[in-house]
Amino acid sequence: MGVMAALDHLEQTTQAVALPSRRTVTVALVWLAVPANAAVIVGLWVHGGNLTTRSAGDVLVGVARLTGLLCAYLALIQVLLLARIPALERAVGFDRLSVWHRWNGHATVDLLIAHVFFSFWGYAELDRYSLPKEIRTMIAGGIYPGMITATIGTAFLVVVAWTSVVIVRRRLRYEWWYAVHFLAYAGIALGWFHQIPTGNELVLHPVVDAYWKSLYLVTLALLVVFRLVAPLAAALRQRLRVAEVVAEGPGVVSLRIEGARLPNAQAGQFFLWRFLTHGRWWTAHPFSLSAAPDGRSLRITVKSLGDHSAKLATVPVGTRVLVEGPFGVFTEAARRHERILLVAGGIGITPIRALLEEVRGDAVLLYRVVDEDDVVFREELDAIAARRGIRVEYVVGDHRAEDGARLLAPQHLRELVPDIEQRDVYVCGPPAMTDALLTRLRGAGVPRRHVHAERFAL
Repeated sequence: MGVMAALDHLEQTTQAVALPSRRTVTVALVWLAVPANAAVIVGLWVHGGNLTTRSAGDVLVGVARLTGLLCAYLALIQVLLLARIPALERAVGFDRLSVWHRWNGHATVDLLIAHVFFSFWGYAELDRYSLPKEIRTMIAGGIYPGMITATIGTAFLVVVAWTSVVIVRRRLRYEWWYAVHFLAYAGIALGWFHQIPTGNELVLHPVVDAYWKSLYLVTLALLVVFRLVAPLAAALRQRLRVAEVVAEGPGVVSLRIEGARLPNAQAGQFFLWRFLTHGRWWTAHPFSLSAAPDGRSLRITVKSLGDHSAKLATVPVGTRVLVEGPFGVFTEAARRHERILLVAGGIGITPIRALLEEVRGDAVLLYRVVDEDDVVFREELDAIAARRGIRVEYVVGDHRAEDGARLLAPQHLRELVPDIEQRDVYVCGPPAMTDALLTRLRGAGVPRRHVHAERFAL
């Protein structure tokens, strides 16, 4: 038995080390492929004779066309980043993909605005018109085909960008924000009717035309396969239903999901859940598993933070459920060291509660809450800790108070876990708490590569 345990431990360690290596290669390929394709786009544009400096108007129009091409390209990348492509998600992680999606979205809108601005300015110079007259001529004059659809598509994308601003999102219901983002697909589709039939760079060169059409068609195919076909096929296989709804505390509820064939998942991962009841079926929300998968059911635990999460306590038993996933690399397989520290804030305890059932070796849990009443799963955590030899520290206090300000500061972290820099550190909590803790961990001497973070945000 000792030899078999050693071999099993060696296999787990090898897998834990090998996985980050494969992920690194995949991420590197993505980082190479995206700029390489952008370079091809610029090269084709230059090769087509579009780099001209005959006049100021020609230069401005050239800049407009190039920014338009790059904007269209990044818009397609934007769709693919959250197209639920399994290989990409497993390699990069949903959290990092969301960050890439946000910054790529900023770049897309910036290029879009630049394209519009330089188009009006450049053609006004060439036509010898005032800027207002050129705007009226281009949009309503009928001289430039596709301008009406392009204008509508531009408006759609600007609205999507506006709703994505953090302050605005906090003022909008998530359901409205979710619905508005479907405008992004409409904006990109309308861009096709402006770019493909009328773009000089495409119309005059069949190879470039075919290249751009293939970019759109491949993106559409991946979107249909992974956002529509795959989830529907999985739903038919799995036939998931809500089996139990349990109140865990004030504003906190757990739902246990059963089905004919449960999706494979690891502790620490999450799914996008869609409950097929009135008012909920059209939006999917991300919730982590709050218990390690046991092959019989899946459990999620939700805190009332918005309209959707508040209503989950009233979901009837028997409700059908559609899921997409699993997503996330916040798992045991990402570990590199024998010792581990898990840090949870508030309802961020859910994936860490699941991880506790699977973590091996020397493990410590720090659970940060403002008040004792905010602790979720205390009995379960204590039972798991006693059974698996895990040390649990409940760090309670208001960070706005003088005594609470030092909680989980670098010095406090070193007091609680003296060997912290020699551990893998898993962090999960609200975005503000997670960001602050990542800074404090670096202050405590934890290398960035040792930290695995999951932010609980819509």
